[in-house]
Amino acid sequence: MNTDTHPLDGQHAVVTGGGSGIGAAIAHALVTAGAQVTLMGRDAARLAYQAEVLSEAGTVHVQSVDVTSADSVAAAFAAVREHGFIDILVNNAGQAEAAPFAKTDLALWKRMLDVNLTGVFLCTQEVLPAMLERRSGRIVNVASTAGQLGYAYVAAYCAAKHGVIGMTRSLALEVATRGVTVNAVCPGYTETGLLEQSIEKIIAQTGRSVDEAREALLRSNPQRRFVTPDEVASSALWLCLPESRSITGQTISISGGEVM
Repeated sequence: MNTDTHPLDGQHAVVTGGGSGIGAAIAHALVTAGAQVTLMGRDAARLAYQAEVLSEAGTVHVQSVDVTSADSVAAAFAAVREHGFIDILVNNAGQAEAAPFAKTDLALWKRMLDVNLTGVFLCTQEVLPAMLERRSGRIVNVASTAGQLGYAYVAAYCAAKHGVIGMTRSLALEVATRGVTVNAVCPGYTETGLLEQSIEKIIAQTGRSVDEAREALLRSNPQRRFVTPDEVASSALWLCLPESRSITGQTISISGGEVM
């Protein structure tokens, strides 16, 4: 068991979607463990605020990026590499939209795949060559229980998150002997802005109260509670620790016991 309070000293971690929610919690866990962290995202003001909060714990940088754009990703990572080799990549940027399948148009379908799957692909391609050259690196993809199960009315989102898990497993096997691990954490409903959006949509479409809408979502969690961002962050951090080097190609469900 590692008792070092700063086991990630000297390492550089990049967290996409790091300005709030799960991404911010993961960034906090990593910087507290000693890593210098670069927060990436589209909202510069949100990134700056989060960096100010985290700077009390360690070194934090910010970099604007649109993970759906190959040019934006390439430029962002080129800038980030000025802070040093990237030891850890956490692909957390994501978005969820709901619609019945028959009303899911091509634009919505592409939005879900672009941000939730293609973004993971583009960012991973930016860091992997140097990781392989150094024979060292950790890639953690924030997927979802939607990548392990099917949920009604979010076919595009589920397809994207299933894709993230498939890519995680495939890449992990491809680089298994080359010093790089690739894993995914799969949160259930988590207390973030995305959850609030889901609740608001249920209220608008069904006329239920806030409590009734929350209860409808809680039914998927056997513990009857929502996951917290810090719980997801703890699992992500564990996958980055030295003693987790034998863990690769795994999808860790953080869902209160939801049956996969």
